[in-house]
Amino acid sequence: MANTLLTPSVIAKKALANLYEQLCMVPLVYTDVSSEWGSQKIGSTVTIRKPATFTAQTFNPAAPSITVQNATETGVAVTLDQHKDVSFAITTQDLTLRLEDFDAQFLNPACEALAQSVDRAIIAQALADFTQVAGESTPAGFEWNKPESLIEADRQLNIQNVPPSERAAVVGPTTRAGWLNSDIIKHADKSGDNAALRQGSIGNGIFGFSAYMTQNIVQPAGSPAVGQPTTEVGLAFHKTALALATAPLALPRSNTWGAMESYKGLSLRIVQDYDLDLKSDVISVDILFGTKTLDPNRGVLLRGDLA
Repeated sequence: MANTLLTPSVIAKKALANLYEQLCMVPLVYTDVSSEWGSQKIGSTVTIRKPATFTAQTFNPAAPSITVQNATETGVAVTLDQHKDVSFAITTQDLTLRLEDFDAQFLNPACEALAQSVDRAIIAQALADFTQVAGESTPAGFEWNKPESLIEADRQLNIQNVPPSERAAVVGPTTRAGWLNSDIIKHADKSGDNAALRQGSIGNGIFGFSAYMTQNIVQPAGSPAVGQPTTEVGLAFHKTALALATAPLALPRSNTWGAMESYKGLSLRIVQDYDLDLKSDVISVDILFGTKTLDPNRGVLLRGDLA
């Protein structure tokens, strides 16, 4: 029986929920989205709000006087240079599916592909801009495939006066396998809080970091070029090291079936149209976004030696 609730808005909300659930990097970085941006195009530059910073001033009670600091948030320009789309053709029979079936067969795979592209773009931004490194062979015992590498990352971030809260580590499958073989991870249940392990992350509060694995970080295939890491390159960073900006995409004026939804720094559009050549409806799910390094000193690369 046809499901009359398969409206553009319902499908867009479900697609956005699917996308957010499959993202690893986006919940860990600084995001900013504003409905005031209006319609944007690829290559457009938007200004995102950067969290304000303050300096503690010495107060002298003998000569009462305070220094009033400007609390205005600074702006950082981000170019929306990535427009990712997943389009697929569906038949009339497909459209009669229940939302659960439509989600499993079409929306979830489409959003998985979009999530991979967004996460990879953020990771690539970090790999290009972060210069601090932890996890190399020295000192012994702090190698990249051991969770102790986060001790060195923690040291470097502390030297840069990076806040201890909202720190995350993201590694690839090979690093995760090495970390899971550590007693620190194996006995995480003894700490009284193994919820993170049950939810699929590597662990919470590992030397001050919440650690996650993503398949979008992979180990180099074959022999790396000279000057390239011989291992996976993971990341340890504060939330304000990296930023993601997305902007609402305008709905086509000639189209009557479509919706745009925003949630927690993400803005996603879904549009449907009929294709005479395919004799099918074509649904397009797309997102416009850009990435930016806010402060490279708030991030550390987790890797082994260079070739």
